[in-house]
Amino acid sequence: MQKKHFSLSANPARVITGSFLGVIITGTLLLMLPLSAKNGAVTNFFDALFTATSATCVTGLIVVDTYTHWTFFGQGVILSLIQIGGLGLVTLTLFFNLLIRRKLGLRTLQLAQESTSASNFEDTPRLLRGIVGISLTVEAIGAVLLLPAFVPKYGMEGIFISVFTSVSAFCNAGFDLLGREGPYSSLIHYNGSYVLLVVSALIIIGGLGFMVLFDLLHYHKSKKLRLHSRVVLLSTACLLFIGTLGFAALEWHNPATMGNLPVWQKLNAAFFQSVSTRTAGFNSIDIASMNEISKVLSIGLMFIGAAPGSTGGGIKVTTIVVLIMTAVSVARGYDDTIIMKHKIKRQVVNKSLTVVFIGFLAVLLASGVIIYTTHDGGVTASTVDALFESTSAFATVGLSSGITAIANLPSKLLLIATMFLGRIGPISFLLSLAAGSGKVNRKQVMPEGHLNVG
Repeated sequence: MQKKHFSLSANPARVITGSFLGVIITGTLLLMLPLSAKNGAVTNFFDALFTATSATCVTGLIVVDTYTHWTFFGQGVILSLIQIGGLGLVTLTLFFNLLIRRKLGLRTLQLAQESTSASNFEDTPRLLRGIVGISLTVEAIGAVLLLPAFVPKYGMEGIFISVFTSVSAFCNAGFDLLGREGPYSSLIHYNGSYVLLVVSALIIIGGLGFMVLFDLLHYHKSKKLRLHSRVVLLSTACLLFIGTLGFAALEWHNPATMGNLPVWQKLNAAFFQSVSTRTAGFNSIDIASMNEISKVLSIGLMFIGAAPGSTGGGIKVTTIVVLIMTAVSVARGYDDTIIMKHKIKRQVVNKSLTVVFIGFLAVLLASGVIIYTTHDGGVTASTVDALFESTSAFATVGLSSGITAIANLPSKLLLIATMFLGRIGPISFLLSLAAGSGKVNRKQVMPEGHLNVG
């Protein structure tokens, strides 16, 4: 009987999961060093773990202010974790293999395809080079554009702030170094600045996904966009419009958020909130002071998130489009899901349902634990705030309604697990757990069953 040899490379999902775990553990140990904290003391393990997970999973939820707590070294560690987490350790490793002209084997190509969301093996090497090239170029441009805002204000330190903000925005991470203007202030003081527009552009570009960016870059040659790109661009535009209109209407007269701002700053803040809620985690208004209905709108936008193969999280815009169009197709009497005159494979519909179901369960579980365990001064976390925080963690957004700051250990640990699940993706996580458990005989004939539904 031939023995089966376990190989990580034979299981891309497990390699990707393991790589994120490795980066998080390394980041945790580095952040615990006295060198990382401004008070010169060892940072609590769970605070370091939470920060490392949030940075690697490009979430942005924090338990300590990034500027006031961490030294330049600690901030550098967080920036590195954001960059590695945004692009993926596997992607970066394979890119450097290509850079030294090392040929990728079949199993390595399979791993690269899973990591980059490439459509086939042939596209993978080109996509790997493009991902790193586009990322560094866009981040560099973003940093240069932010220099006039931060260098006059903070001198040479403004250069690092510009680079940090640009990388964090493109990777949809939500970390910032503006705590010097007030702890946890994020971009609240920039509603009247062009900074919000630059950060918005970086967030949108990072959230479109690299396959879409490649399509757009080569559009002048091909004069056409793939179905995936068209769906992502159209759904992204619709969500941005709905979000901007919704936040403007719901928060226009709220004095605690944008009620006291001039009209054009209100529009700027509403647009930025719509962009950032999709998965970025920056905020230019006080999230905790938003109306309950605005938080519900935020939860919906966060849960949907960005595009597949991007630096953003959520269940992804294509997933929600597939489910909506499945419902529309059923209502029209079609046997298949039809999107833009294209028939969508049944496997894609099943995967979409699985992602939404697992995401819903993760958010529900995390919310329940937060409500049950989080108490501050005898006040229990509200249901909406708990759902907001849990969705923010799962969708790797990083916006907080104030729950993370007062959360106890069980809630923090569950938020860590939720961020990790959201970053690697529910499907990849399940595949990493299921690998090696034996293959199902797909040729086995089973009797057909009938269930009444609806």
